[in-house]
Amino acid sequence: MSDDPHAGRPVETSGPTLADARAAAILLHGRGSNPADMLSLARLLLPEGMAVLAPHAAGSTWYPYSFMAPLEANEPALGSALRRVGTLVEEIVAAGIPAERTALLGFSQGACLALEFSIRNPRRYGAVVALSGGLIGPPGTAWPERGSLEATPVFLGCSDVDFHIPVARVEESAAVLADRGAAVDARIYPGMGHTVNDDEVAAARDLLAAIAKA
Repeated sequence: MSDDPHAGRPVETSGPTLADARAAAILLHGRGSNPADMLSLARLLLPEGMAVLAPHAAGSTWYPYSFMAPLEANEPALGSALRRVGTLVEEIVAAGIPAERTALLGFSQGACLALEFSIRNPRRYGAVVALSGGLIGPPGTAWPERGSLEATPVFLGCSDVDFHIPVARVEESAAVLADRGAAVDARIYPGMGHTVNDDEVAAARDLLAAIAKA
């Protein structure tokens, strides 16, 4: 494997260009999926005027093992994925859209990546939306304590019977993110499974609309 497998991978876009947009969203797909799936979801969520960047993961996978595997087992892919998100954030900021009008949104593996990027790179983002995901690392992980998320709205939605995402990790992630200064809205849905429901769509749509109006 390359030391940086996700570097330079294609990025699908939707909506206005960064030069013409007031706000932006980075959409991160799940394992075995692709940006097209996230762009379909975006049509339900995103307001007009928001630029969308949806990167491809190498091999359709951001990292090879469970998000709760030892961190070193998921390297170098995990580090490369985090750098890829950072590159896109930098591109958006360079185009004149500040981080506080930029959303990170992911499903499943992409949700885990969005949360992990935010806690490793704390600042005020427009929103972080994690649909069926949690912070990355094995039980007992101590996530970075440096910096603050400065009241960034963070939405976590997950089932209580998701076979990929233990509900205890979602709850732990919500607590850690709140401790780092995020304004957390965590919702656990009984019996839902590994999918996205209408309540999550509505909550995410409200967060993204607020960014576009800011």
